[in-house]
Amino acid sequence: MNISSVLVNARSEMIKQVQDGLLALNGVEVHVATEEGRLIVTIEADSDQAVANMFEEINHLPGVLSASMVYHQYETDPDEEA
Repeated sequence: MNISSVLVNARSEMIKQVQDGLLALNGVEVHVATEEGRLIVTIEADSDQAVANMFEEINHLPGVLSASMVYHQYETDPDEEA
């Protein structure tokens, strides 16, 4: 499992639309959204490529000005370790 945290900067007048767009993406969770348009988001995906694809989707959401990945971690699935 790949877990990444992303800082998203969005147009302040579109923060609700951006947040709704993020929440519609599978594996994306919004933890904080400020009135100024800053969001703290996590992505959980099965592979590095899936994370990269999701990151690209986030960057192309209407109202998103930028998205910056700040952390990425790979964890093995405990069910697959046995």
